[in-house]
Amino acid sequence: MSISKTYQPKEAEDKWYSYWLQHNFFRSVPDEREPYTIVMPPPNVTGVLHMGHMLNNTIQDVLIRRARMQGKNACWVPGTDHASIATEAKVVAMLKERGIAKKDLSREEFLSYAWEWKEKYGGIILDQLKKLGASCDWDRTRFTMDEELSDAVIETFIHLYKKGSIYRGVRMVNWDPQGKTAVSDEEVIRKEVNQKLYYIKYQISGESSYLTVATTRPETIMADAAICINPNDERYFHLHGKKAIIPLINREIPIILDEYVTMDFGTGCLKVTPAHDLNDYELGIKHNLPVIDILNDDGTLNEKAQILIGVDRFVARKKIAPLLEEAGSLEKVEDYKSQIGFSERTDAVIEPKLSMQWFCKMDQLAKPALDYVLDGDIKLIPEKFTNTYRHWMENVKDWCISRQLWWGQQIPAWYLPNGQYVIAKTNEEALEEAKKLSPDNGNLTAADLIQDEDVLDTWFSSWLWPISVFDGFKDPENADINYYYPTNDLVTAPEILFFWVARMIMAGHEFRGKLPFQNVYLTGIVRDKLGRKMSKSLGNSPDPIELIEKFGADGVRVGMLLCSPAGNDLMFDESYCEQGRNFANKIWNAFKLIKGWEIDENLSNPNKIAIEWFDSRFNQALTEIEDNFKQYRLSEALMATYKLVWDDYCAWYLEMIKPVYQQPIDKETYIVTVSFFENILRILHPFMPFITEELWHDELFGERSERDCCIVAQLPKNGEINTHLLAATESIKQVVTQIRNVRNSKQISPKETLQLAVKPSGSINYTTYGSIISKLGNVTELTTVEDKISGAISFMVGTDEFFIPMDETIDPAVERERLKKEKEYLDGFLRSVNTKLSNERFMSNAKPDIIDNELKKKADAEAKLKIIEENLTALAC
Repeated sequence: MSISKTYQPKEAEDKWYSYWLQHNFFRSVPDEREPYTIVMPPPNVTGVLHMGHMLNNTIQDVLIRRARMQGKNACWVPGTDHASIATEAKVVAMLKERGIAKKDLSREEFLSYAWEWKEKYGGIILDQLKKLGASCDWDRTRFTMDEELSDAVIETFIHLYKKGSIYRGVRMVNWDPQGKTAVSDEEVIRKEVNQKLYYIKYQISGESSYLTVATTRPETIMADAAICINPNDERYFHLHGKKAIIPLINREIPIILDEYVTMDFGTGCLKVTPAHDLNDYELGIKHNLPVIDILNDDGTLNEKAQILIGVDRFVARKKIAPLLEEAGSLEKVEDYKSQIGFSERTDAVIEPKLSMQWFCKMDQLAKPALDYVLDGDIKLIPEKFTNTYRHWMENVKDWCISRQLWWGQQIPAWYLPNGQYVIAKTNEEALEEAKKLSPDNGNLTAADLIQDEDVLDTWFSSWLWPISVFDGFKDPENADINYYYPTNDLVTAPEILFFWVARMIMAGHEFRGKLPFQNVYLTGIVRDKLGRKMSKSLGNSPDPIELIEKFGADGVRVGMLLCSPAGNDLMFDESYCEQGRNFANKIWNAFKLIKGWEIDENLSNPNKIAIEWFDSRFNQALTEIEDNFKQYRLSEALMATYKLVWDDYCAWYLEMIKPVYQQPIDKETYIVTVSFFENILRILHPFMPFITEELWHDELFGERSERDCCIVAQLPKNGEINTHLLAATESIKQVVTQIRNVRNSKQISPKETLQLAVKPSGSINYTTYGSIISKLGNVTELTTVEDKISGAISFMVGTDEFFIPMDETIDPAVERERLKKEKEYLDGFLRSVNTKLSNERFMSNAKPDIIDNELKKKADAEAKLKIIEENLTALAC
């Protein structure tokens, strides 16, 4: 076959992804093998692929492909989340374009449009993940509003209600005026914003004097229920027991006393607005104050405000300032910075609001979920997130689970004409429950019962995900749930550690009595090279599909992983993807080189040392790679693989063994080299699935059967490691590098042969490696000497001194300057080693092999310094 000059990713990606699908390599069904299971964090059905998805799903795919190659029954379950708020907003926008308003539709009509939108756009992100190479079992794709999953949500609500864990009540909630729904604390993003601090004068009732209150929310003064001062504040002793008058509406309110007020903040006077601030609400309960809610659900002022009725809260803020100034009630306005809550979904400023909502008690659910992590049954990676998790779980608040939306699972609460309610899955079951409440309800009909309008929080469905995707509620003992659950690894973002990960752990314990997964790999945030979080508004987030088209899927996967240590933010730059593409081309070029060789079966093998070295180096790297995988250090595992392939195999091994140009290679070396390359493809495959599969099927490796594919090839097993040979070869590589450095500094052509002499003081027999040194350094003669060679260029490797005789005379001044620089470097290096060895903490905590290594560094540096000082003395003579 003709081999293209460079790797063509597009052609390989389309061909092999289709082949994998056609031959069901992603499909998993229970069998006798050990299962390895990952459930995909379901992206929002509204979503398109962004860099965070790319990172998260690349990591998952690496883990699942590796498990598959370990002989495990690898099952990666994909799916999407119905994303109540985000999807409803998309549907409302679609309807607006068609000239339709949501308020003009019935619930059923709106939901039909929502399902239309979902069917048209909901699968986009999953199709995009296929471009990345995601090897999910697509036959298992689930959606959080699939019938079986929705049934599970409703049954969960009923179970927890009957258990006493779900209740209904009026509480202060986070209200999203744009989405017109309550949102949880975790869905509120705190941002520092520039504001104004308004100093408003309240007249003392029956007097001409005033007190001044500083507030950022002058538009809520009409909802004030009191002015609060600290009883210990001497400035305001004269106000104890008095009342104040709210400007503009002239309503009288009491001046109350509470040590909650900080005397040195603002003026020391606090306006108490129970309906529009959580802390004020608590203060209002304590002092039995009235609650006056002046805001409509959309954030406009209602009739209780008395003024500016129907005006948006922020417009009202601007309008009220001149009104206060005109009334003589505005003392001054200052610039002020403070933290404000924004809705994660709509970016609207959150409004604290008293609202009748449904809540789930969390204290009893949280304890076992905390124990799983603290006891080590579930590992958070990296471990630094354990303290964050512990803090959240020990300070957990009841979960507001109702949302004022139509898209989602409708709350199974049914209201009777008399205001009572029952909890039931269907209207018919609700009627039976209603009749049990009282004999007076005997004449009720199903039509008399009205179902709660609200839907459940999206997270109330996704917290069941590891169970519901395997139909663990529909049939708790089915083959899938018993085989795949608990799952193995979860890969997700730290920002949803509490309101998704923790809740899944709670649900797993509550409904299965088991943890839902064993390890949680927490990725970092993808940032640009300036450290800014990638976002559409900043225009710094590249289109992942365009990256794949430009660099190939393998190149992008490598690029993402090269800069992604677990739990730490990654500074992404396209140059990483370029590096990934270059790596693919390096692999391709190595393949072309080997494939181009002719074999002479009559030749003996001159490369036994090189072969033995790379075999040991491969086994050493394999051990390092496996150790990194065990610690979930995927970036380091990739880098170890990268160095093995680029440096050890391509730059050194192939150079050691390749035949002279247009000359044949011996059969033994050829067979071993092809075998090494095949093993390299195996360890590369989880990271770079497409190029490895493409090369796997080349005739270079012999004829393959239909299912003999790299995707299911077994990973190599660890072999013996000759540490002495590895160490010696590192020295040989340094010798060759130093020879090349001499050629560069003296402008000697690589084609010009050199002589080399060594004055050894270590244990390496350099003549054993003479053929390698000769070939890579173009050295005609390697001799051993007992004394220094005058007039030769010298260099050191370890404590061994090497000499290259030169025809030209060496300039003593230049040589002296070179030696002084080398001495200066070694002096600094030795100081740093001695500092470490004199550190008691290091010496008591470090492993013995690390201390031995530092002692060896010290001895080598001292030996080198001694030789350099001798050479400097000789040059001075």
